[in-house]
This record gives sequence, C-alpha cells and structure tokens, in this order.
Amino acid sequence: MGQPESRERHESEQPELPPGQRLQRGWPVTHYGPVPKFKPDRWEFRIFGATADGDKHCWNHEQFSALPFATVEADLHCVTKFSMLGAEWGGVLARTLVELAPPAPSVTHVMVWAEYGFSANLRLADFTSERTIFATHKGGELLTAEHGFPLRLVVPHLYAWKGPKWVRGVEYMTADRRGFWEERGYHNVGDPWREQRYSYQEEPGDGPEL
Repeated sequence: MGQPESRERHESEQPELPPGQRLQRGWPVTHYGPVPKFKPDRWEFRIFGATADGDKHCWNHEQFSALPFATVEADLHCVTKFSMLGAEWGGVLARTLVELAPPAPSVTHVMVWAEYGFSANLRLADFTSERTIFATHKGGELLTAEHGFPLRLVVPHLYAWKGPKWVRGVEYMTADRRGFWEERGYHNVGDPWREQRYSYQEEPGDGPEL
C-alpha cells in the first residue's frame, strides 16, 4: 500500500480552508435519524451491482476486520461549514475493496449504502481515489457509534455527507443516480473547493442525465 499523503504545515501558517468553511477544533456529531445498534453476528458488508464477475461479494465483520489496514491523514469538510483538519483515519482503502471485487468495465459510479437505507452516490474516480477510506478508527481509536462505528466512509476531497456513517455496502452502477441527500437538494458532486453545496448550483454534466 504506499504511505498516506499528508500536508506539512508550520505552526505559523494558517490552515487552508475551502471557501465558506471555518476551522473546527472538536468533532461535532451530525447525522440524520437514530444511531443504529451494532450486532456483529448480523453485520455484513457487500459489493454488488455491475461487478466484473457478475457475483455479489460479501464479508462478515470478522472477515472485514481482517482486510489490509491502512491509515490516511485527511481533512473533513462538512457542508454545515465546519472543517476538521489533519485527522488520522484508519481502516480499509476503497481501492483495496475494488481490487478484491472489481467493477465491470462499464461502471461509472457507485452508490454507497448505509443503515436505514441511507445512500450517497459517487463518481467511480472519487471512490477509487488513493485517500478514500472505509474508516474504523480515528486517531488510533475505534470510532464511536455516534461517529459511524463500525464503519464510515471518508472521501477527503468531497463534502462529508458523501461519506456515510454505518456503511453496509457498495453498489456498482453503469449510470449515475442521486443518493439520499442529493435527492433532497444537495449537489450531486459535492466538491468543497468549488463550494458545490446545493443542486441549484449544478452545471451540465454534474448530475444524472434526465
């Protein structure tokens, strides 16, 4: 696996933030709906949809926990305008799962599925970015239930809603379609550096074809 990327910052330097964001020292709890109860004997992570071999790939909690562990230093930018910088995330790189369960050549997007039917769509290139990680740890400690234990997705270069908490699977798609928040007025791409917060800001090519 290569070494995780990091940005060197001197104490005298101001951290660089996307437009409209403010620096957050702590980590607020933000989510929609209740916190699910984790039942390890019933937990399963699956990759399905347009897989290269046409099969569904599944891991129980013990099997998923045995996958190669990686760490990534990355920021977290919430659409509510706070940014948490330089966090260390530990878990399984999205690229590792793509190698284990390759998508069909026609796949362009993925839908990440979480508890209660929550979902977030991503371009395949964003999903396979070298720093996209299915996190189980932050700062060397297991995530708390409120922050997504046992598994949350972190996509550092997009707004945090693109990385759901309590993830249960990934669907490979040959065409884009909107996820939970994208259907409710949020931008289909969600790049914080371009301040892509809401769907009315979308340009041609940003969203699914009608």
